[in-house]
Amino acid sequence: MLILVFISVSLRFYQEYTSSKAAMKLSEFVRCPVKVQRCAGRVVQTELIVQVDQRDIVPGDIVIFEPGDLFPGDVRLLSSKHLAVSQSSLTGESWITEKTADAKENQTTPLLELKNICFMGTNVVSGSGMGLVVSTGCKTYMSTMFSSIGKQKPPDGFNDGIRCISFVLISVMLVVMAIIILTDYLKSNDVSESVLFGLSVACALTPNMLPLIVNTSLAKGALAMARDRCIVKSLAVIRDMGSMDILCIDKTGTLTMNHAIIVNYLDSWGSPQEKVLRFAFLNSYFKTDQKYPLDDAILAYVFTNGYRFQPSKWSKIDEIPFDFIRRRVSVILETESNASQGRNSQTHDRFMITKGALEEVMRVCSFIDSVDEGEIDTFSSEDYQRILNMGEELSNRGLRIIGVAIKRLQMQGSHPNMANEEITESDMVFLGVITFFDPPKDSAKQALWRLAEKGVKAKVLTGDSLSLAVRICEELGIRTTNVTTGPELELLNQDVFHETVKSATVLARLTPTQKLRVVQSLQTVGEHVVGFLGDGVNDSLAIDAANVGISVDSGASVAKDLADIILLEKDLNVLVAGVENGRLTYGNTMKYIKMSVVANIGSVLSLLIATLLLEFEPLTPRQLLTQTFLYSVGQIAIPWDKMEEDYVKTPQKWSEKSLPIFILWNGPVCTLCDLVNLLFLWCYYRDYNLLDVQFFQSAWFIEGLLMQTLIFHLIRTEKIPFIQEISSWPVICSTVVISAIGIAIPFTEVGEIMGLTNLPFSYFGFLVVLFLGYFTVGQVVKRIYILIYRKWL
Repeated sequence: MLILVFISVSLRFYQEYTSSKAAMKLSEFVRCPVKVQRCAGRVVQTELIVQVDQRDIVPGDIVIFEPGDLFPGDVRLLSSKHLAVSQSSLTGESWITEKTADAKENQTTPLLELKNICFMGTNVVSGSGMGLVVSTGCKTYMSTMFSSIGKQKPPDGFNDGIRCISFVLISVMLVVMAIIILTDYLKSNDVSESVLFGLSVACALTPNMLPLIVNTSLAKGALAMARDRCIVKSLAVIRDMGSMDILCIDKTGTLTMNHAIIVNYLDSWGSPQEKVLRFAFLNSYFKTDQKYPLDDAILAYVFTNGYRFQPSKWSKIDEIPFDFIRRRVSVILETESNASQGRNSQTHDRFMITKGALEEVMRVCSFIDSVDEGEIDTFSSEDYQRILNMGEELSNRGLRIIGVAIKRLQMQGSHPNMANEEITESDMVFLGVITFFDPPKDSAKQALWRLAEKGVKAKVLTGDSLSLAVRICEELGIRTTNVTTGPELELLNQDVFHETVKSATVLARLTPTQKLRVVQSLQTVGEHVVGFLGDGVNDSLAIDAANVGISVDSGASVAKDLADIILLEKDLNVLVAGVENGRLTYGNTMKYIKMSVVANIGSVLSLLIATLLLEFEPLTPRQLLTQTFLYSVGQIAIPWDKMEEDYVKTPQKWSEKSLPIFILWNGPVCTLCDLVNLLFLWCYYRDYNLLDVQFFQSAWFIEGLLMQTLIFHLIRTEKIPFIQEISSWPVICSTVVISAIGIAIPFTEVGEIMGLTNLPFSYFGFLVVLFLGYFTVGQVVKRIYILIYRKWL
């Protein structure tokens, strides 16, 4: 037993240690130098800009930041220039946020919408600025989010059930052992022999292989997921995946590709117009200040679809970069064109091309490009309202929109001096809009459909807008009849909140704490086993609270630290395989638990009855321990058994009541088999004067070993064993080898040492009939049990 425990613990330690090392490699600490304004000099102090490690920043430091910098703490802006910050790690929203030092906020403004505060964990996308560090470490907003980390894990029903069953077995063991020791002592008057026999019975009652079977099954599942490029940090989560019936998913980068593509390019009337795409392309091609994902989307669309807009014929004169006050970017380009006056004369056409937020682009337009080619009309209020309505309709369909406008600039000579020209974004001609979409992954729809087939419902929990989330879910086939948002949930009382969370499939604009509340509501009120897949800091609370926390290797370090599983690829099909492995692991574990408890209790009750009826011990301690050891070794193959297809189609959960009821139905069948054997030995071989102590113990040894070896095949399936369903070949080989060893032992010198003797072939013929009867009665009991309780394992 000590050897088995040592092997089990070593196996689990090795698997989790190697997984932790792999996870640590993904989360290696990267030093981030921060520019800080410091004073130097004892007599005359001079302000210097120095670089210090992020860990050395303290409240009161004045930090300077540029594109790509991470904020080392919560910062109050002192000055800013065109500052754009990504808060996706906190909010889940993929778009960038404008920040400005001059903003005046009131107490009703939500914390994450403050324009003059930048939070630890966010980063600068564009622009620059200077700010005062107001909090660091555990006092930052990000740290307060995680004050409850580690306290939210739900109770593990499986471990609680195993603990309960263990206490029951210990109680039964103490009672049975006391009776057997007392009975044996009254017959033999040998205290040491009686105590040794009682301890042997206690060992027989113990499911010795439980730790090894459980950990081997879990390690096997972890290795299978490792082949699918997953790191399983906690082996127990494999079993929880088999019980998972709800998977909460953060939209960005998980369901979607996390990069935009062009959907359409439309004029002011909503008709496709290539001219809009051409000028948007030229703007993106020549701008150099800061390339955004939408620029990459425009360039990729033009190049991959074979458009020939000939950027080589254009030259860049100047650029007005994007900022969050204007919310648009303009480039001034020049191209040569042949003049009509002379063959060799050339003129230069100069254009300002502007693209950006739709309303801001329309604000600088005085004209509109008419549908009729070559005509330019005045930009009327009717045009303005029509385009706004079109933009709102497109936004409600989950699309992102930018406006495009141009302006022909006047030339002063063939080689104009830019310094002498007045360049303004005004009186422009509105061309149309470009629409973008973050498309769902090709594999996501198939994976969600496969998960639904296996009884795992998907819920989308995102910080993005509702319209965008609904659009994604509609394309993926997720029902959107019941949707809600974070602000709406805040207004609900507790009961309505739980009902709304239960019915909703899409929950948008959620804060990190709201995601946590949703997960906890599903666990406590809905009694679901919940998985959560996310990759941002804003997902970390929910990842920690979920039964199965899942992140990706490109996710935030805190999300990976708290996750139970790290996906090396953002592919939901890996989770489908994980669910299958989890249910296979759970099923094989339940096979062993039910089989071992039923067989052990049935056999011990038989030993108790035989001890009370006979004048001698049915088995010596040495024989009983050898029998226990042999069938325990035979059970090592159980983790390699297969499961029926119907079993892995539904989530499997531990039921506290199912195991005691299962024992009450099936335990007496084992005891009945042993008692029939006892009756046959007593009645048949006694008449032939063959029945002595050695003969009886040899027969009981073989029958008990075969029964506890073959019972697995009856328990493992709802169908008729060996006829309708056959176990895997490792289990078959194990059964054959252990049975052969058990039958052969009485005929060998080892049998003589153990006090066993040869048995006549007539007894083996009786065993064939006995086990046919046992399987017949067991199958009848099984069908009645399934008919009543609708479940077997």
